[in-house]
Amino acid sequence: MSIIAQADSLDFSYLDALNTAQREAVEALEGSVLVLAGAGTGKTKVLTTRLCHLLSTGRAHPGEILAVTFTNKAALEMKNRVSVLMDANGGVNKVWWLGTFHSIAAKMLRRHAELAGLKSNFTILDDDDQLRLLKQLLEEANIDSKKWPPRFMMGFIQRWKDRGLTPDRINAAEAGDVAGGVLPQLYRTYQDRLRILNACDFGDLLLHVLTILRDPKHEQILADYQTRFKYILVDEYQDTNTGQYLWLRLLAQKHKNICCVGDDDQSIYGWRGAEIGNILKFEKDFTGAKIIRLEQNYRSTKHILGAANGMIAYNKSRLGKNLWSAGNEGEKVKVCGVLDGRQEAVQVAEQIEDLQRRKFPLSQIAVLVRAAHQTRAFEERFIMESIPHKILAGMRFYERQECRDIIAYLRVIAQPDDGLAFERIINVPKRGIGLTTVRKIQTVAREQKTSLHGAIQMMLEKDALKGRAKETICALMQNFTRWRDLLREISHTELARVVLDESGYTAMWQASKTPEANGRLENIKEFVSALGEFEDLGTFLEHVSLVMDSDEKFGGEQVSLMTYHAAKGLEFDAVILPGWEEGLFPNQRAMDENGQSGLEEERRLAYVGLTRARKSAYITFAASRLTYGSWTSCQPSRFIDELPKEHLEVAETCVYKNSQQDTHGGNCYRGCAAPMALCDSKIESTQGFAVGDRVFHQKFGDGTMISADNDKLDISFDQAGRKKVIDSFVIKVDDN
Repeated sequence: MSIIAQADSLDFSYLDALNTAQREAVEALEGSVLVLAGAGTGKTKVLTTRLCHLLSTGRAHPGEILAVTFTNKAALEMKNRVSVLMDANGGVNKVWWLGTFHSIAAKMLRRHAELAGLKSNFTILDDDDQLRLLKQLLEEANIDSKKWPPRFMMGFIQRWKDRGLTPDRINAAEAGDVAGGVLPQLYRTYQDRLRILNACDFGDLLLHVLTILRDPKHEQILADYQTRFKYILVDEYQDTNTGQYLWLRLLAQKHKNICCVGDDDQSIYGWRGAEIGNILKFEKDFTGAKIIRLEQNYRSTKHILGAANGMIAYNKSRLGKNLWSAGNEGEKVKVCGVLDGRQEAVQVAEQIEDLQRRKFPLSQIAVLVRAAHQTRAFEERFIMESIPHKILAGMRFYERQECRDIIAYLRVIAQPDDGLAFERIINVPKRGIGLTTVRKIQTVAREQKTSLHGAIQMMLEKDALKGRAKETICALMQNFTRWRDLLREISHTELARVVLDESGYTAMWQASKTPEANGRLENIKEFVSALGEFEDLGTFLEHVSLVMDSDEKFGGEQVSLMTYHAAKGLEFDAVILPGWEEGLFPNQRAMDENGQSGLEEERRLAYVGLTRARKSAYITFAASRLTYGSWTSCQPSRFIDELPKEHLEVAETCVYKNSQQDTHGGNCYRGCAAPMALCDSKIESTQGFAVGDRVFHQKFGDGTMISADNDKLDISFDQAGRKKVIDSFVIKVDDN
């Protein structure tokens, strides 16, 4: 049967599977349409059915539809669904212009490569190739690549490309004073070198096409594409950047039959160029546009949706919708405050075990965190409790580069002959010890059948090392000797701070302008906090070895542990959301750097997290956290206050604060009527300890009682800092 057969001879039974709003979105084929598709409302179903409806009704041939997605996975899913639907209707199931922004732009660019100064067989460079090329250009321009790292410089260039800006469109204000204001020229040189190589990077694919389409000299090319694409479909429109937006708007100008599907409440990629304004101004860009809201959710229970709706309503930059479900109310969202980060990990593990008893498969349980460094406490607890788990879109905490580096330093301190650890950090941070010097040391070690440490001592005694290499290695060896001696006088946690400071390791990442530098610094702080949980350095190193060795011990079903960003598009029966505290979530840096827009994106992240859950959602927060070896008091996230109380079930445990007021003006989170400050003033130990008591601990010495929770005391020690200890190990002393 031909795809252009009369409508009355075709089978449109596929429309029967749609609800009223979905069907309206599918059948609104003419003009501009924005489908606001909330989480779990069937947006993919709408997109694919709409595409099939265009073909089945004969409105368009396969080559007259442009369907754009963000990921290859989404494109493949659309192709498969279209194939099934069209096969059932006897039609053509291959849409020629269906794919990701990059794949479609590459297809166009190969047709017009010469207009961009390329040949049609151009190469697409990966990230490593891009950085190597840019590093060469920095060296040629006598720009210090240590002060201005290639990855940092490339970030500027790619952001310009995302905004559709070619080198000739970059003005002085855009460039700023980075590297003395040479960035625009560096961008131009980079583009020229790519043309010589007959290559482009991913940002060029769309940029070159956009440049060609905007050039009046090539207006016929634009006219041809505008005529060709009678209908345009766009998935995840809230995630489009400026360049993608401009490209789509150009192509839609003739027929104006553009349908964009997206959710302004799930726009969480502002940090990588996504412009939420693209979806918010759709009606302004396309006069007479129709907005259709998909609000019936097929994923979550009523209580989960009620909590998510109430919280996201605090955002001002949104078009507005209210998710609802025809299903049951389900469980209320559970909120639990705990004493500290360690207790939070215990609580989460216990919650997972409870879910297992209730027949929840491990594969349907997810723990979502705001920052990657938060996974460490949960990884360790899960290993201790033998809970199978996997890290999605990331590596385990101690596998990360910065953690492996610090471990290497500590291993050499603990065991001087650990050559593998010494090799790793001999030139980290860079000390001017080149590969040639390292190979000389390795050769001596092999010949003399000794360790690298022993080989260096021999070479220093025989004056076999010369110049700067000798001075640097000698200083490094002296540092390690001094650090070993220090370990007899100070705690291993304090030693780690000294090593990180004196080695220049922390300063290296503080000076780094790479996008991941802040995350690495957070991981370093978390690493030092982890050290404080062990009696000594040897115990910690043994623990790390066991943790690393246990990576592949789990088979079968596993709990998923990931960040909110990695969870986008996924769903689970149960979702656990730890760390809902001010500064952690919402993230303080996001708010400092982006103000209100940063806060609103953080709130959208929380909304995404909640709406991943089908049946059960759990939120936890801690009263204090160990950060860089010191205890920090925490306030519950403002997002908790924003959750409608009728959809919450608050744990009975009262979490206290050290301050005498609740910054949110709320009541105690155990659900009692008393204000938080009143609960604080009543906290006492069953053993007779009271706030303000002077106490003595055999290991930590004298201190002052801050608060108590049954037999667990929170004490500020005069020398050892703040600790939580069992009351049986503490005696009260007379302060006089």
